[in-house]
Amino acid sequence: MKWAVIAFPGTNCDEDTRYLLAERLGQSARVIWHQETRVGDADLVVLPGGFAHGDYLRCGAIARFSPVMDAVREHAERGRTVLGICNGMQILTEAGLLPGVLLRNQSLEYRCHWTHLRVHAPDRAFLGHTPAGAVLRMPISHGEGRYQCAPQEAEAMLANGQVLLRYCDERGAVNQAGDPNGATAGIAGLRNARGNVFGLMPHPERACDPLLGGEDGLVIFRSLIEAMHE
Repeated sequence: MKWAVIAFPGTNCDEDTRYLLAERLGQSARVIWHQETRVGDADLVVLPGGFAHGDYLRCGAIARFSPVMDAVREHAERGRTVLGICNGMQILTEAGLLPGVLLRNQSLEYRCHWTHLRVHAPDRAFLGHTPAGAVLRMPISHGEGRYQCAPQEAEAMLANGQVLLRYCDERGAVNQAGDPNGATAGIAGLRNARGNVFGLMPHPERACDPLLGGEDGLVIFRSLIEAMHE
């Protein structure tokens, strides 16, 4: 499989993501600069974490106009897979590839720590065989991670399986104590209605090695690899 990892000025997780894919998982992965206009023959596109264009204005608001985003949008419109991590999810919402918006954390503080995530809806492509109700552990690192949308839109996405991950406590309860940023319905990761674009604010690439504190993030990358080979 071939992966394209998109890098903008200020992106800082592109090499982490490429290393995981190429060195740990044996994938073909290359970094594509934001001024390029094609993603080539990539099977999957990843928008990694960081601070695209310094996060001036809103996070991702400038990056959505980078030349490469036309190619990312075309890739998604063809039904191919796009994964956005942290800043990548912010860019996907700004570009209209995912619903909603990411706002300043409710605490108005930058939050960088491990969180627990409850699988709300199983999804073969992104979560493999992980069942609903399972609790995963991944770190966050953001100042604008509070996912917001209209309450009725959140209810609809929860009902139709677009919300894949919700913040929870270590026992799996979705509550205010387990939500680090005040997100609507505790939403930490969601996909589009078509099911080929997924964004999440936690960092799965930082949870792929026991030396980093855990391996739960591997489920996302291994699931995508397995799904593409079916």
